[in-house]
Amino acid sequence: MKRAVLIEAGHRCAIPTCKAVPVEFAHIVPWAQVQGHTFDNLIALCPTCHRRYDNGDIDRVAMRQYKANLAVVNSRYGDLEQRILEAYAEDPENGKTFMLHATSLLHVRYLLRDGLIADVATATPSTRMTVEDLKRFATFEMYHMFMITEEGAKFAQRWRDAQSLA
Repeated sequence: MKRAVLIEAGHRCAIPTCKAVPVEFAHIVPWAQVQGHTFDNLIALCPTCHRRYDNGDIDRVAMRQYKANLAVVNSRYGDLEQRILEAYAEDPENGKTFMLHATSLLHVRYLLRDGLIADVATATPSTRMTVEDLKRFATFEMYHMFMITEEGAKFAQRWRDAQSLA
């Protein structure tokens, strides 16, 4: 069961704005009330978030939603996709657009398919670039510019704010 809880959270804190390591196991409903360990009642938290939860800074409703959202996000999106959503959630003004090399398209396919990001521009080297420009551009490789869509922005905010993603 411990392994399953760790895998569910990616061996990091389950709170999407934290993701710190190392982690501890926390009971969503306190041990004193349930006197047992079940997968649905355990969540991986860093020591700081665990202490914040125990002190009441994070409420039980939010903790249950973090647990539920882990299943949604981890079953659908890979690490790069999650990092894109996290970057936007942490800084909506500066995290709205980003560039990826064309070989990374496979790693963001579910965000694209679900309409959470959009490919807004493809860049290729110009024939007027200097040799230094070409080196900076990674010598004739192709990049794509992406933008978080309105639906993607809403999804990232719901995830960050412990609201339902389903």
